[in-house]
Amino acid sequence: MTGRRTPTREELEAARGIRVPDVIAEDLEVLFCGINPGLYSAAVGHHFARPGNRFWTVLHLSGFTERRLPPSEDRSLVERGLGIVNIVDRPTGSADELTPAELAEGGVRLVAKVERYRPAVLAVLGLSAYREAFRRPHTVAGAQVETVGRARLWVLPNPSGLNASYQLAALVGLFQTLRRSLREDQPSRGRAARK
Repeated sequence: MTGRRTPTREELEAARGIRVPDVIAEDLEVLFCGINPGLYSAAVGHHFARPGNRFWTVLHLSGFTERRLPPSEDRSLVERGLGIVNIVDRPTGSADELTPAELAEGGVRLVAKVERYRPAVLAVLGLSAYREAFRRPHTVAGAQVETVGRARLWVLPNPSGLNASYQLAALVGLFQTLRRSLREDQPSRGRAARK
């Protein structure tokens, strides 16, 4: 599907077999990791694309981007040192459709991807999905003690508009804390400039 037209019900159902490509490169500052693509995102081919998803708004309000990017510009994040992947690639109407086995397998694939691409930070967006995928039932939002490969790990709430547990201001605050931690860590990290 092309353009900005809203996908039809038929197009959404047909999107169940469509993979949304990762937005990734080596040595990113932050690799954001969603749970899995929704049918809307799969139908349009871009991450966090469903109207009402707060990811792009939160990314802007927390200072990661200079303006609110539309989902169609998701690939431009790499130029900003950011990327997007998912724990599970299979698109669904709701993350509740994923099985514990899919999440666990996705966690293994995510670790391999982080080790391959070496981001400074992995930010998993979805507390429940992280807890299930990595068998860490008591994880709370924020920076974690453990790492994934050499990447520092943050677990943040799912930015879906359906996640009523976290209001916009709380999400922005958590993302701002992550962003501040990058600035504080920059001198000690000594990472090479991105190519």
